[in-house]
Amino acid sequence: MDWDYLRYLRALAIGGTFAKAGELLGVHQTTVLRRLDQMEEAMGVQFFDRQPSGLQLTPVGEMAFREAERLATDMDNLERKLLGDDAAPVGKVRIALEDVLMAHLVGPILSELVRTFPEIELEVLTDNDVANLSHREPDLTLRLENKPQATLEGERIAAIDSAVYGAARYCRRNRNMDVENRPEGCQWIVPDDTFSHLATGRWYRRQLKNVTSVIRCNSLQSMVALARAGAGLAVLPCYVGESAKELRRLSDPLDGESVDLWLHVNQDTQQMARVRIAMEFLVERLRALEPAIELSASL
Repeated sequence: MDWDYLRYLRALAIGGTFAKAGELLGVHQTTVLRRLDQMEEAMGVQFFDRQPSGLQLTPVGEMAFREAERLATDMDNLERKLLGDDAAPVGKVRIALEDVLMAHLVGPILSELVRTFPEIELEVLTDNDVANLSHREPDLTLRLENKPQATLEGERIAAIDSAVYGAARYCRRNRNMDVENRPEGCQWIVPDDTFSHLATGRWYRRQLKNVTSVIRCNSLQSMVALARAGAGLAVLPCYVGESAKELRRLSDPLDGESVDLWLHVNQDTQQMARVRIAMEFLVERLRALEPAIELSASL
């Protein structure tokens, strides 16, 4: 099999049309069409269903695409290892973090990083749970955990507190609510089982076991959006809730529910100048935000 086929297959799967795949590859769409025809004829299989709305991967195509993604990652990791003795902060740095951290805490810091070091090419990977991104082998990983694996290297940033928040409009509609003693009388926005890794899961199970009026979400970002819109109450990280003008804090930081924020570094790439400098930059800027992250004030 021609290795170049996988490059075209990957672009087609990502782009969804011949024109977009051509843009990704820097070639004309007719070249992409011709190459797909060659691929399918040479292999005797159909990688895509060609529909008016675009291209849809067949089961065989999905398997090939997964392998193309894996090989692309392996080649990128190999390139980074071969260039590991670079002395200048030049090249790609891959960072993985949860989407809510990106949206509410880290975005401005990364913006400052690329302004300060314009030759660093930043690749940002986000998910509800960064464990899902481990196969991409990031250089730096921002992770919430109180007991990191002994084999992981990194820096502890701060302890993230959480509290109950609600929009001012929701509070006005429910002036007689008692969050602490009668939580079952409130509408709650809660995580579903897809991200039960949240440190506050124990609090939900203990305090909301009799609550029936709930909205379940599969991302913390969705919970934030719904709480800000006045859909109900939510337990949110304090660095999120305190910075949202629509929200009011309705409880003290939840006792015993804080979780440490760590910045871990990939042992294979930590000696690269660009990775080392990016890590030092992130640690310094995040620790400067420690008072906002480690909210300890009572209501």
